[in-house]
Amino acid sequence: MSRFLSKKYEKLVPYAPGEQPKIQGLIKLNTNESPFPPSPKVMEVINVDEINRLNLYPDPEATVLVKAISKHYNISESKIAVGNGSDELLAFSFMAFQNESRIISFPDISYGFYKVYAEIYGAKANLIPLNTNLEIEPKDYFNAPGTIVIANPNPPAGTALLRVDIEEILKANKDNLVIIDEAYVNFGAQTSVPLIEQYDNLLVIQTFSKDRNLAGARIGTAFGQEDIISDLNKMKFSFNPYNLNRLSILVGAAAIADDKYFEDCIEKIKEVRQEFVAEMKTLGFDVMNSYANFVLAKHDKLSGAEYYKELRSRKILVRHLENERIKDYVRITIGTKEQMDELINATKQIV
Repeated sequence: MSRFLSKKYEKLVPYAPGEQPKIQGLIKLNTNESPFPPSPKVMEVINVDEINRLNLYPDPEATVLVKAISKHYNISESKIAVGNGSDELLAFSFMAFQNESRIISFPDISYGFYKVYAEIYGAKANLIPLNTNLEIEPKDYFNAPGTIVIANPNPPAGTALLRVDIEEILKANKDNLVIIDEAYVNFGAQTSVPLIEQYDNLLVIQTFSKDRNLAGARIGTAFGQEDIISDLNKMKFSFNPYNLNRLSILVGAAAIADDKYFEDCIEKIKEVRQEFVAEMKTLGFDVMNSYANFVLAKHDKLSGAEYYKELRSRKILVRHLENERIKDYVRITIGTKEQMDELINATKQIV
């Protein structure tokens, strides 16, 4: 580090994104991307005329995109915010919603950025342990201190809470904001978006990266009552009013309008997930019951690190996480059927 870095960031441990491989021919199942291309409607809106407008700043209100999201969810535009991926909206939330306690409560095993955001924005992280099945216990969040952040489904296990569970947490924390991070919600869990009309202490954050097949476009959206969304936009306009580029605004609007394509891709991933889990279990793997586009799997005769290395040597890339409680597992993104068949064949050789 340089001599100019602020002392308060000397011990900051940044989030480690999944490896972006430079080796040709790797089957990439480590970063929970969709295996499918964007909607054909996305291709229609990226044209020479739009590219020629890249000399101009984008609409800071992202009006076209917000209107498309509003129409899709039948929610007022004033209750929607958009950002440069859900990561940016989460960052704004960790900045803005610490309340007087400056405490943010979230699971001890979850999305790695939560700990980073808490540290970088000076919040006290209150880590709430998952149960022995790597699940969130709703009662553990009743009257929790400070702002509450829950990923639903929760990575890396992919376990999920029901909407009634979220509602109980909201009722038990009327004076605390509850943020539900729904990056993977459409792969089998229940969204909490309908609850925003009823609860003024709820903020729901989603992304276009996973189920809309637009990880490279960096589009996130947030839902909440008008005052919460106004607060988020205050952070945005104080940080970067042009946070979404012109093309991302257009492709996001096109993608969310194409429900048929969206639903078809989701169903294919869910079908492949079910088949893949069944095959892995026949090979002796313990596989967590996942509601996301990934699964967490381990074998009692093979460490997570060994399995990761053996797969990588066969040009299949998965994610091995070194947290003590899950070090024997690997997280595997659900790809196409052909990709998962190759992983199964490789796994048969390994075990």
